[in-house]
Amino acid sequence: MTAASPVAIEDTGMITENIDDDKYMTDADGKIDVPDDSDSPTTSTTDVNLRATTICPVTPSKKRREEDVVFSPELLKMYYARLFPYSLLCKWLSYDPSFDTNSSSNGNGNAKNNTNTNKNNKKKVFSRREFSFTLEPVPGEEIYIRYQSFSDLEGLKSAINRRQPRKIDIGAVFSHPPKDKAAYAGGSSSKNTGFRPVQRELVFDIDLTDYDDVRRCGCSGAQICRTCWTFMAAALKVLDQGLREDFGFEHIAWFYSGRRGIHAWVCDDEARNLSDEARSAVANYFEISLNKKNSKGLLDSSNSSGSIHPMLTRSYDVLEPYFCRYVLPSKQDDDHNHDHDYGDSEHSAIGGHGLLATRDAWEDLVLDSLPFKARETVGKNLKKKWSNPRETENPTPVQKWQTLLQHLRVKFDFPSSWPSPSSVVAKDGGETSSKKIKRSKKNFSTSSLDEETLKVYMWPMELVFKYTYPRLDINVSKMQNHLLKSPFCVHPKTGRVCVPIDPNDMDTHSGGGFDPFSVPTLAELARELDEYHKDENESKNDDDDDAGWNGEGENKPKKKNLEYDWQKTSLKGYFDVFEKKFLEPLEKVWRREERDLAEQQAAVRGEF
Repeated sequence: MTAASPVAIEDTGMITENIDDDKYMTDADGKIDVPDDSDSPTTSTTDVNLRATTICPVTPSKKRREEDVVFSPELLKMYYARLFPYSLLCKWLSYDPSFDTNSSSNGNGNAKNNTNTNKNNKKKVFSRREFSFTLEPVPGEEIYIRYQSFSDLEGLKSAINRRQPRKIDIGAVFSHPPKDKAAYAGGSSSKNTGFRPVQRELVFDIDLTDYDDVRRCGCSGAQICRTCWTFMAAALKVLDQGLREDFGFEHIAWFYSGRRGIHAWVCDDEARNLSDEARSAVANYFEISLNKKNSKGLLDSSNSSGSIHPMLTRSYDVLEPYFCRYVLPSKQDDDHNHDHDYGDSEHSAIGGHGLLATRDAWEDLVLDSLPFKARETVGKNLKKKWSNPRETENPTPVQKWQTLLQHLRVKFDFPSSWPSPSSVVAKDGGETSSKKIKRSKKNFSTSSLDEETLKVYMWPMELVFKYTYPRLDINVSKMQNHLLKSPFCVHPKTGRVCVPIDPNDMDTHSGGGFDPFSVPTLAELARELDEYHKDENESKNDDDDDAGWNGEGENKPKKKNLEYDWQKTSLKGYFDVFEKKFLEPLEKVWRREERDLAEQQAAVRGEF
């Protein structure tokens, strides 16, 4: 079935009859055809009436779970009703420590009494935030609703549970609540009073489909495996480090897209208030030019010595180990596992892309890519040597790489630390990187090289960057009013939750780190909830049978009374990381700003 294009609309607020849930069931494989899997929706609008869906039962039917579908409307209802972390999302997007997330239902938690009535300007940030919903009233037909806004957690939760969006996108904070857009848009000629975006996190989107030309693991398009996922790990490391060290940003939240990519949300106050021009400048800072016709593409044009930009030297130091570990070795076909298998991929090993593992690869993709001056000398010699190795020689791909670099170093008299760009010394003798490294025997400057030798000098960096440097969807980052998929929602193609990622724990080669195949699906979460409550009921029965029981003088252990249902599932680890490593440090900043403002106001009033 070919799906129709999604219809983008503004919410008219009109609700008609409830929909028969049977119309929304997917096929036996839980698959739904959609025309576009983009995380960034279009912006065209057409008014249509909307229909509401009913609130889901507490758990999906046993029959549906036994089919082990990863995504279905029934499972999605369960997730929105019991597991979606409304409190975490709303507290974050309010940027206010006093924002009331303890409503009657506590955002998918137990009931609490809270009489917090603090009304300040910061709280209005949440009510002026744009949300958009993508609905699927019938399979294959999407309706996209823009300019939704809510005054509080309960409003957002009620709308999500009523409409059951397949996807939720988050946009900018506007000058007025987006739901009132019609009252302000075009109503004033003044730029300062009209409906306009005034604040937005600086966001980045990286997708594995943009690496298709260098993926040699067997994946393409929406397919992923642990081998090509290492591209995401490398990209995250470079971008996160650059944002922190070069721009001074501290509050960066990373999320898995649910299928084949990662998103970054930079939430510092300075980042949220950047103009579109400034956002473009930051995004363009991370763009590189790998122009074969111009050997100076990676050189710092602002430096007359022809040195390499410090950001690129740092990136190379980060990326070359990934290149050697995951790009040069061969892939492991026996353990290869794609995301569409949905099976147990726990033991799937991380292989490589085989750039120096086979003759075809090392000849066509490596040696033939050398600049002419090196290809006709070093390239030809190594082709012959590697194609007819002695019985006593069986170099690994990494050893081949080291041999190639050594031959180039000797042939062109490059410094001993080459190709690490951190070793380049400018004409004035100052190092181009603050990193302490062992100096070469003589000062070395790229400005002393002729055009052909300069191409050879830059070749290793260009090859490493071609395979591992972050490939950004640059347009996502450039404008305040660009929408991006909401964290914590569910990808309909995989059923996996868009969970937070700890940037300090991204690598998987050591046996730990973030693994997209371990992110729970909706079906797995439903089972985890059932198992938790089954164990809880059995524990209660045991308590009744063993009233007064003592084991070695201690009371029989009982389960904690958890506040949120997601704490009863494998989502707990992901959400705890978000709360402890991102949200709590951000809250400290809010409270400090609140305290500083109160002190300033007291000083103005003379209340010392």
